[in-house]
Amino acid sequence: MKTRPVHIVGNWKMNMTLHEISNFFIEMSKMKFELKCKAWVAPQALHIPILKEIAFTTGSIQIGAQNCSEHDSGAYTGEISPVALADIGAEFVIIGHSERRTLYKEGNELLNKKVLNALKHNLKVIYCVGETLEEREQNKTFAVLEEQIREGLKNLPAEKASQLLVAYEPVWAIGTGKVATAEQAEEAHAFIRSKLVHAANDTVILYGGSVKPDNIDSLLAKENIDGALVGGASLKASDFRALCSSGSIAR
Repeated sequence: MKTRPVHIVGNWKMNMTLHEISNFFIEMSKMKFELKCKAWVAPQALHIPILKEIAFTTGSIQIGAQNCSEHDSGAYTGEISPVALADIGAEFVIIGHSERRTLYKEGNELLNKKVLNALKHNLKVIYCVGETLEEREQNKTFAVLEEQIREGLKNLPAEKASQLLVAYEPVWAIGTGKVATAEQAEEAHAFIRSKLVHAANDTVILYGGSVKPDNIDSLLAKENIDGALVGGASLKASDFRALCSSGSIAR
């Protein structure tokens, strides 16, 4: 039996108004005493303090960020300092999401600096990896994942391994409605776990890519899948509740 806690992480991306946030947490508060999994939400950075104030109504939802800088401070207009994130009470940060890799051309070397800096300031890190459709069709999935793990987590201090989570998100399944089969996802998760240098058996590995209430159970049933990094389905409280309900009974 797996002992790693199930994590259901909502990545809200550039969505949600204050009114929508209020309605979301009113709905989520209804399952306050049912929530047995780890439920995390990453809103837009400017909304983090607001979510920190109201998240207590749901019991134990943790609030984090979608990205951070590799720098602590300085003349970096528009960037988000991990020092500032820690200062306002953010608990985690997502680093290396496929949209950061593709839209903003963030490579493994830069992402490694971000990972190490965020961990230095005691933020938990969700480090994202995954292949494109072209890479999968060319049978390069494992080579891509190995490079992203090796380079992105280079020089990871052993004592910080407990603060690291990894998210496998096949790029071809993000926002497309397509989803890797549970078997495909498990194969990738097992490979990722085999490449982790520190605390591999204890590291939480999430699946991300069009996760919905109707496919979460088959994913969580797999040995190496410890939860989900959820996009669209995390914007509706009813869907997020359903995912958290599945996560609460999966162990």
